[in-house]
Amino acid sequence: MANVKLTPAIKHLLTLRSPNVLPSPPLSQLNRLFTKTFRDATARKAETGWLVATTCTLLTANRPSAVGHLYRFATRQNGDATGKSNALDLPSAVNKAALMRESALKSVIFVGVPRVILSLAALQEALDDDVKAALRTQSKRTATTDNIESIVARGKGLWKSIYTPHADKLYDKLGSYHPDFITFIIQCYGAVLSPLPGAVKSYADSSSAADPDQGNLSRALGSVVGIATLRAEGRVGPQLISHVFGLLKARDVPDLSAEDQWLASDEGTEWIIRTVDEVLDAVSADSEEQGPPEVKARL
Repeated sequence: MANVKLTPAIKHLLTLRSPNVLPSPPLSQLNRLFTKTFRDATARKAETGWLVATTCTLLTANRPSAVGHLYRFATRQNGDATGKSNALDLPSAVNKAALMRESALKSVIFVGVPRVILSLAALQEALDDDVKAALRTQSKRTATTDNIESIVARGKGLWKSIYTPHADKLYDKLGSYHPDFITFIIQCYGAVLSPLPGAVKSYADSSSAADPDQGNLSRALGSVVGIATLRAEGRVGPQLISHVFGLLKARDVPDLSAEDQWLASDEGTEWIIRTVDEVLDAVSADSEEQGPPEVKARL
């Protein structure tokens, strides 16, 4: 294969139009934000919704180093993000890291691969070695001839759950834009956005390398991913409205946890939107202080 190099002209062009990730606010500012919003979530017993929404908001806002700091905050007791005075609770930290990782993965459906790569790279860099060693390394989403039908069935089920009574009409409409478009979406809904078979996890749970359900997000929390990313992305109102309805319709899912039941209520859905706005406003505010170093990742 030929040895290809960038010409000076191409190198210069690649420096234009803001190619770098956005800086995160100073750690003190992030700590205040996380402490305030987490206390609010705790009062409402919605810590899982907080972790998922905050992860997805920071990812979409393209503040990857803030995603890493969120992990450090969430895994240290009493809101101490430095980790200097609080020992790591490994099973709890593994669970929270897995929830964040899964939230980031699901975000790819709404905001695309590049920002997910950057935030996953920052999260990976922030992980404690013991936590990193306990996270699963084998894919559970590889499509095969044996499981593709179940993946598609999950995708169609989630599609109907979110978009009924307009599910069939929307299916046909998107299919008319490109014959493969709706097929791709349904397969993504089944493989990525819908909960995996098995138990779902919450903020207070623990996990380990032997946990078969590590990081599995509920149907309601999948809608939280959609709301957080689309709200933070901006200017995609119709899609945001659809996934707001998706969260409200999650109240019809059997055997809801108390947190999911509240998140799917009118009050809980409003709280998710307001929390996303609060996080987004805080990390988007101009600051003269230098934020933490950014993580670079290439595909």
